[in-house]
Amino acid sequence: MSLPFLPFTRPSIDEETIAEVAKVLRSGWITSGPKVQAFEAALSDYCGGRPVRAFNSGTATLEVALRLARVGAGDTVITTPLTWVATANVILEVGATPVFVDVDPVTRNIDLDLLEAAITPQTKAVIPVDLAGLPVDRQRLHAIAGKHNLRVIEDAAQSFGASWQGQPIGASFGNGSDFVSFSFHANKNLTTSEGGALVLPADIDPGLCERLRLQGVRRFPDGGMDVDVLGGKFNLTDIAATIGLGQMKHLAAFSARRRELARRYFELLDPALGLQLPPADFGNCNWHMFQPLLPAAVDRGQFIARMKELGIGVGVHYPALHLFSLYRKLGFKDGDFPHAEDIGRRTITLPLFPAMTDADVDRVCVAVKHILPQCH
Repeated sequence: MSLPFLPFTRPSIDEETIAEVAKVLRSGWITSGPKVQAFEAALSDYCGGRPVRAFNSGTATLEVALRLARVGAGDTVITTPLTWVATANVILEVGATPVFVDVDPVTRNIDLDLLEAAITPQTKAVIPVDLAGLPVDRQRLHAIAGKHNLRVIEDAAQSFGASWQGQPIGASFGNGSDFVSFSFHANKNLTTSEGGALVLPADIDPGLCERLRLQGVRRFPDGGMDVDVLGGKFNLTDIAATIGLGQMKHLAAFSARRRELARRYFELLDPALGLQLPPADFGNCNWHMFQPLLPAAVDRGQFIARMKELGIGVGVHYPALHLFSLYRKLGFKDGDFPHAEDIGRRTITLPLFPAMTDADVDRVCVAVKHILPQCH
């Protein structure tokens, strides 16, 4: 008897949450309303009382953060080439120019040793990315940004539930904090099916953020309205917010289980296989993904196909984005960021989600040990 297919991720939605969604559907109020407000309040509480506004995606939160930071034509924004392409696409969307800095080969996050050299008079902001839920060094990052008067827009799409020196990502740190962007996509540690949230710094008007979220509309008590800024259509629904509220109740348990599963991978993956494992950070990382790097001689496509034949899903997160056609047209080329390119060629994402059993991890590790030597 064959085992069921094991995807690289799967959301955990409990029956209580499903029942609450049904109540919202029956209520007649399914778009942004009281559930969104309740979700924002819960997120704000989680982030130490900072103002938080919910959106329909983590991409929208990044774009709105750039607009709130007054980033536009003539400005440059520094980020990493090892991320989902949305991180860089939003820079182009607001008319600015992306500048990439290579990643640290160990953490796979933006290399802060290289960051200052990339800053010019045109640099307006930096967007660090917490790849796979491993946080960038917040103190050092904000110290560099403060020295050069740069806005920081933390792309924390993958790090909700992670922490830095005991503080949740999204909270303020010793030398302050700036924008923090979360994603609640279906594959995230906390999901709203699709959605995101933006944590706002003290100098930003939450009302302006709300207007940019919904067509720039300002409403008045007498029923009148005005539009004073160009906004988009980025609001979250009450249906999605209800899922998020249900997920918040389980965040600690989800995170604990992810850590247990990651530890088991470290225990069972045979060092003789030559895999380069991620940093074993069990204090800060939320273990959004478990991503070994394949040995250079391994054919990744063949490995993924063979694992699928055994009923195991494997993801790729991510190819180095500066090598996509859109970014090659901007002048980026092979060899520009060697660490990101090497990691992008060799990375794989093995199954890791809270509903997995220890036996599931065992199954994956046995399959990897069997298949890997055959994929050269």
